This record gives sequence, C-alpha cells and structure tokens, in this order.
Amino acid sequence: MSAHALIESERVRASHASAETRMLASERRAELVVGTGFVVAAVALAVFGGTGAGLSLPIAVLYVASVAAVGFVRFDVGAGFTVPTQAVFVPMMFALPVALVPLLVAFALALGMVPMILSRHVAVSRMLNVPGNSWFAVGPALVLLLAQDHDPDGRWGILLLALFAQFACDFGANAARERLSGGLTLRELAGEVRQIYLIDLALAPLGLLVAIAVTSQPWAVLLIAPLFGVMMWFSQERHVRLEQLIELNDAYRGTALVLGDVVEADDSYTGEHCKSVVLLALDVAQELGLDAGQRRVVEFAALLHDVGKIAVPKEIVNKPGKLDDREWAIIRTHTIEGQKMLERVGGFMSEVGETVRSSHERWDGDGYPDGLRGAEIPLEARIVSCCDAFNAMTTDRSYRRAMPVSAALAELIDCSGRQFDPRVVDALVRVVGQSAGPAVGVPAGVAVSTGD
Repeated sequence: MSAHALIESERVRASHASAETRMLASERRAELVVGTGFVVAAVALAVFGGTGAGLSLPIAVLYVASVAAVGFVRFDVGAGFTVPTQAVFVPMMFALPVALVPLLVAFALALGMVPMILSRHVAVSRMLNVPGNSWFAVGPALVLLLAQDHDPDGRWGILLLALFAQFACDFGANAARERLSGGLTLRELAGEVRQIYLIDLALAPLGLLVAIAVTSQPWAVLLIAPLFGVMMWFSQERHVRLEQLIELNDAYRGTALVLGDVVEADDSYTGEHCKSVVLLALDVAQELGLDAGQRRVVEFAALLHDVGKIAVPKEIVNKPGKLDDREWAIIRTHTIEGQKMLERVGGFMSEVGETVRSSHERWDGDGYPDGLRGAEIPLEARIVSCCDAFNAMTTDRSYRRAMPVSAALAELIDCSGRQFDPRVVDALVRVVGQSAGPAVGVPAGVAVSTGD
C-alpha cells in the first residue's frame, strides 16, 4: 500500500463525512449564489429557447427517472465522486426539447438525492448542491439552441463545442463555489475534476450512439440499463475496496502512534522531540511543494525517525557527556534498526522505513549508514534531517542548554551545502521566519551537532 493510496482513502473518508454533515455558513452562501445563477440561466433558456417539437411527458419522465437512477452508480474519485450520467444526459439532449433539459436535469438530481436523505447518508442541507451541480447542462443546451442543430448525427463541430461547453460551465460553477467558500484553488480544482471529465469524455460516444438510436425509437435508452447494472456492481466493489483501504490506513496510523508512544515511554525527550519534528517537517514539505503522498511519508518518517533508538541501550541514549567512538558506532545503528522495525510492519511502512534509514545522511556524503550524497538521499529524508537538527538545537538536551532560534538558523545556513540540502535549509528558514513574525537575526554559524 503506497502513500498515494493512503491519501486517496483519507480523501474518500472526508468526502463521505462531509456529505453526512450539515453545510457550513460559507458553503451555504456559495451554493446559494451559484445555484441562483443556474436557476436564472435555466429559466431563461426555458422561456426564450422555445419547446421545439414539443414535450412528450412519458419520455420526459423516462429520462428524469433514468438520470435519478444513474445517481446511485457512484465511483469515488479524489475528494468527491462521479456518476455515469453522461451516457443518459447526451441522448436526453436530443430526445427532449433542449431548452427544458437543464431544469429537468436539476429535478432529476434532486429526485435522486431523496432516498439518500431519507436513509441519512446525506444531510438535507446538501440539497442546496443540486442547482450548482446542474450547471453542466446549461452549456450544451445553449450551444445547440444557438446552432439550431438538434440532430445527434449532425455537424461534429457543434457536438464537440457542446461537449466543451458542458465542461466549461461545470468547471466555472465549481470554481465559483470554491472561491466563495474559501475552498480549493483553481489548480487544485483542476486536479480534482480531471478524472471526472475524462470519464465523461469516455462515456460521451456511448451517449451519442444512444442519442442516434432514440431519434427513431425514443425508448431505446432502456437498452443501456443492463450496462448500468454492471457499473453499479463495479462501483460497489470499488467502494468495498476503499473501505478496506480506510481500515488499513487506520491500522498504519495506529501502528505509527503506538510506536511513537513506545519511543516516548522509553525516552520522554526523544518522544517529544519526534512529535515536534513532525510539525516543522510538514510545514517545510508544504513550503517545498511536495505532493500529498510525499508529505505523508515525511509525516510518518518524522514521527518515527528515532524509533530505532529503542534497540540502543538507555545509558548511551541518555549519556550526559560526549559519546566515545564505540558508543557512536552503536547509536548510529538506530536508523538501520528503525528501518527493520518498519519493514516488519510492511506496506507503506516499508517506504517510510527507507526514509528513516536515510534520515542521518549528509548532503556531502559524510553521513550514515550508507554514505549517500546529494540527490541520492530521498528528499523526504533530507527534510527530516534538517528539521531534526533544528529541533535538537533549540531544545534542552542532557548535555547542553537549548540554543536561541537565531543561532540555530545560523548553524543550518552555515552547514547548507555540506550537511544539509540548501533548498531544504532555505525552506526551513522561511517557515521559521514566518512563524516567528519579523525577520529573525542570524549570527555567524558553526557546525551543527544534533546530539544523535
């Protein structure tokens, strides 16, 4: 199990939890603004767009029911989910008066939420999401109306423009709600919806084939019902696997916390030191732009980088004076011992173990246990090493008092390019400077000693 799999499981958990909770005030405001915009646009289309060949009530009911039913085929993607609505939505655009489709889509999505609300899997307030989620229907409806083209086997340029308009309206609505609620940035949002749009793009040709069929037989859309049955089965299987992934994620986190508690019980300073390193290392990883998977490795490695000290005699770990050569040789085995412990856990912890092993390597190659140099050292280990040293210098040890923050920063700067990765040092200085407020003075430095 990789770090990215752990991240995915946590995002799924967060998505499920948010659906079951009431909206925050900022979310409600965002949904009301975006939803009101949809209602205005959809009503305007219905009023000024005309009804074309007229509305067949049985066919309208069929498509509304189909869109509502498809809503139960949910695939967890990123921090949200996607449903294969595209396969029904595309023929719906050609089987019904296109000007009415956005309003009918919104009604269908609301209808599909009712059972989930009644079963308490979704909070009632989440019904406010429906108008904003229906924006995707406005773009293609507007394109087809302006082009006066209601033939699924017509001009390909118009069809592609309609598809582009669908994605553009949906992304614009999501971007507006995130901006109003203080949520994702445009870049983060693009990352979230990329997979969803790729799925819609893949389903669009199927929807177009069904649309061509319904021009001669309106009930032909029912022929794809078995496909949705298969897709529902797959979605349920995926959901079960993600639930198992969440349980495994909890087991990994629990293991890490237990090991951290064992370290603290064995040596209270080392335990508190590791927890402090975690917070700083995560900030530095964020400053360096590491992705979620890398930040997760940094988090666990920072917490467990000294776990191997459990295997080192206490009289050496807590020795008040300097260590002799024999004692240094023993204490330097703690990174190898830590990796062995984590490899026994397996999975993601093996990946963390590799970082723990390299957490005392040096940029110039004079570190231990493998003498790695520069970029040979995992970036996550370089971050933990630098943060470990800073925290060690700014806390009281058994053999010396804590150094001032400014002096510790100066030592890091002095050892940049020798003991530490210069980029990591620069990022740490920025992070500490931001947390400390105005610029922190840094006197001339000397060599760094972490006491490990």
